[in-house]
Amino acid sequence: MLRRLLAGCLAGGLLVQSVAALTCPPDVGGPVVGRTPVSTELSGRAAAAANGAEVLEDAFYALAVLQDSYFVAVNGTWPSSIDWTGAVVETVVSGMLTTLTRSLSSNNPGSDVDWKQKENLISSVYAQVVHSFFGQDALAIANQAYDDMLWVVLGWLEATSFVRLHSELHYPGTGHDCNHLPIQLGQAMQTSSWQGYSWLCTFADRARAFWDLASVGWDTKLCHGGMTWNPRLTPYKNAITNELWISASIAMYQHFPNDTFEPSWAAAKGFAAKDPVYLAAAVEGYSWLKGVNMTNQQGLYVDGYHIDGTKPGNVECDQRDETVYTYNQGVILTGQRGLWSVTGSASYLEEGHRLIKSVINATGWDLGKNTPVDPPGGGLQPWRGIGRGGILEDQCDASGTCSQDAQAFKGIFFHHLTAFCAPIEPIVDDGMTVNMQKYRNVEATHAQTCRAYLGWVKHNVDGALETRDGAGRFGMWWGAGARTSGVLTERDDDISHMAPKSTDYRNKGTPQDKIWGENKWEPGSKTVKLPCHGLANGPRDLRREASADPADPNNRGRGRTVETQVGGLALLRAYWELS
Repeated sequence: MLRRLLAGCLAGGLLVQSVAALTCPPDVGGPVVGRTPVSTELSGRAAAAANGAEVLEDAFYALAVLQDSYFVAVNGTWPSSIDWTGAVVETVVSGMLTTLTRSLSSNNPGSDVDWKQKENLISSVYAQVVHSFFGQDALAIANQAYDDMLWVVLGWLEATSFVRLHSELHYPGTGHDCNHLPIQLGQAMQTSSWQGYSWLCTFADRARAFWDLASVGWDTKLCHGGMTWNPRLTPYKNAITNELWISASIAMYQHFPNDTFEPSWAAAKGFAAKDPVYLAAAVEGYSWLKGVNMTNQQGLYVDGYHIDGTKPGNVECDQRDETVYTYNQGVILTGQRGLWSVTGSASYLEEGHRLIKSVINATGWDLGKNTPVDPPGGGLQPWRGIGRGGILEDQCDASGTCSQDAQAFKGIFFHHLTAFCAPIEPIVDDGMTVNMQKYRNVEATHAQTCRAYLGWVKHNVDGALETRDGAGRFGMWWGAGARTSGVLTERDDDISHMAPKSTDYRNKGTPQDKIWGENKWEPGSKTVKLPCHGLANGPRDLRREASADPADPNNRGRGRTVETQVGGLALLRAYWELS
């Protein structure tokens, strides 16, 4: 259904009228208007697809494939996802809605017919986001690890951001304060001119509820602070949970600055009573993360710290796990951007750009020359720390051994890169003054630095587009284009999988030993089976439907999934927004 709506808008050039020749995306298995079928076209046009209209078109098409192939309206979920990856999917889809409404606002809406088609497209996607609120298993997530809870917070905050923006751009005068109080129907109708705004407080309440639940994970007894990953395992303070805590907290402060807390609650958490709790939590969390030394010699975030239990009375983070995952380099970017917006301290932006440059360098890309460090050849390019050949990569990609968790990681990185590099605007509260000259300098430097990343992002876009199958579904290993065979294992992927002090638990689960403890954690997994359209023929298995070519490197392991599709969408959106 969504692909048909996109076809109508794109064929008429309605989404971005300043871009000529936007044409319809193909309907898989059916006729194509204005383009050759994806299955015969992808390889030939991937190198040029990251330009202007085609990137926007590819992003819209990736969204359509994501929703038409993986979202099931019967239960309002992406049923092949697991709880936390489903929250990530909702986050990226909500972010794409923001991109859609900005694209519409950049031009005169035109005729009533044009506007109806545009609004119908956005409302159709938004309706699925609203439906996913009820499909989300909130009760189950409330009993999971603290990072799982915080993915939910970020997801619904992203949705509230879209709601506010869409209302401001297209329905002036919409809006009311939630303050977590019941809203009378009559009052809502009087104050809201866009029907979608009525869900804002519902989304906000869930974000607040899960932030409250996750706050229990903040602990000062071990390591002098920091979030604990999982309450049912041996204490482990990892990067992702703390990055999520920082980013979710500062986003809560930005979206709900008038929220109130009991003074005793804030005091019990060790947060400064003189500061709003969300801001204090974000600042304290960031200070702890910086002070605990969670980055390696390449400037990349490693996974986390254990507390050596063999030392009597030990409370220090003194056993560092050196494993590097792509998503650990991304989530903190939203926190850094938010902290800069609130405090005006340029150090947050500087540290964010430093991290991004470290990531780009560790993929084997020369930012100065805007080209890969290693020239392309016939074989596998050398591993550079978090990628090869200038393309971002997790350590499981080349061998096709990624778990469902890891399949979501690269999309998470690019979603938060997009948030970090958004154009900056001064946020001035009552009584504040802004040095406009300094602000303009920061604004220009930030924008210029983000534009310098475009060549690298485009290079990743080109690689990712090459992984799409005939149905438009993205693969996991974006650097697979140079490979002519899918036969590649951990023995010959140029990665040291047995490196000391490194445990790839996100793909292989936690070992049962004196460091990780007796309770074992396994990465989430599901059989990738989805109902057919209309549910008439029962479930179909998409794992081996992804590609008919047994030599396809992206047809191994879990194959193409909802997580790999949302990764492609997040990447394409990042390129469009940064440019």
